[in-house]
Amino acid sequence: MVEVHPFKAIRPAEDLADKVAALPYDVVNSAEAKDLAEGNPYSFFHIDKAEIDLPTDLSPYDPKVYQKAADNLAAFLKEGWLKKEADNFYYLYELTMDGRSQTGLVACTSIDDYVSGKIKKHEFTRPEKEIDRINHIKACDANTSPIFLSYRSDDTIQGLLKNWKADHTPVYDFTSYHEVTHKVWVIDEAAIIEQLEQAFNKVNALYIADGHHRTESAVKVGLEKRENGQESPESSNFLSIIFPDDELAIWEYNRVLKVAPPADFFDQLAENFTVEKSGVKKPAAVGQVQMYLDNAWYTLTVKPEKVTSDPVERLDVSLLQNYVFDQIFDIKDVRTDKRIDFIGGIRGTEELEKLVDSGDWQLAFSMYPTAMSDLLSVADAGKIMPPKSTWFEPKLLSGLFMHDLETK
Repeated sequence: MVEVHPFKAIRPAEDLADKVAALPYDVVNSAEAKDLAEGNPYSFFHIDKAEIDLPTDLSPYDPKVYQKAADNLAAFLKEGWLKKEADNFYYLYELTMDGRSQTGLVACTSIDDYVSGKIKKHEFTRPEKEIDRINHIKACDANTSPIFLSYRSDDTIQGLLKNWKADHTPVYDFTSYHEVTHKVWVIDEAAIIEQLEQAFNKVNALYIADGHHRTESAVKVGLEKRENGQESPESSNFLSIIFPDDELAIWEYNRVLKVAPPADFFDQLAENFTVEKSGVKKPAAVGQVQMYLDNAWYTLTVKPEKVTSDPVERLDVSLLQNYVFDQIFDIKDVRTDKRIDFIGGIRGTEELEKLVDSGDWQLAFSMYPTAMSDLLSVADAGKIMPPKSTWFEPKLLSGLFMHDLETK
């Protein structure tokens, strides 16, 4: 019931994959990207965050940045650092972190499936972030970063992918950030390509795990090209990597607050939570949140009667938002309020302690990870999770696959 298509990938030369591959554009800032790309002319940051090659006083959203990205992409292709396949293939992308592996099918998915709701979302997007990627896609005439999608695991699909990996040698095999091993296989047999396409036609829905802004941007570019008579077969699709739900790991997405708590803070907390000074830094189960304040860790356990059956309202991130951030601190919109920030679980609780102990932030909250089943339930219900509810690890590296829209 969903469409997946093979495509002519733009990808690195085999001996340069580890040098080209870079962290996603939205998990590092311009200064970090510049440092990571220092001394490496092959780094994909030169395309995905092209401001690193321009004066530092230039806005990363200046039209010159998007033109520089297009120029750098053309240069990478001319130098042979990137190459475009002659035929339409699928690819397998396996990431292994701390002994756990996940394997996704690299393919193109349909903008019409997104519009019709077959590709489901669980987050809102911000227009300014969409505009950035829209401008980037238009300048490069390509999807430069894949969308991270998931599906409910299917035995037929899993069997096809497992057998292909067992019988073929990967074209890329390297270890990168956070000691994650990345392997890529090319699926170039017509019979297997057709079997995979047919198997996904029986899948009811795909789910955006990460990349809502990239999805909205890619879809809007495709629809605009269609409306303007510039549509190509490729511009009706966007680049995706599709993983089975049972292989994915969601990490905690922690919170820090800049505002000091009120004098009756613990009394207000006690209305909805049992509070214990525990010294524990990470929650042990759903319904618990660890709080760091004044050099001490507290366990906040939500009272059972405060938890509803609603797939969104029962989430720990929702309970914390409703009963603490909103009721106590009057923080209504965490997407725009400068008194709150979010820290990915990969940085650990030590980062929370450091931020609070520095005096720049007043208190921190260590979360229990949202379950993948909750993400699917929320998306199936057509609802939206609170911002920053999920942090997926390992991160899919950019630069290993690009999708040419072929509309220039």
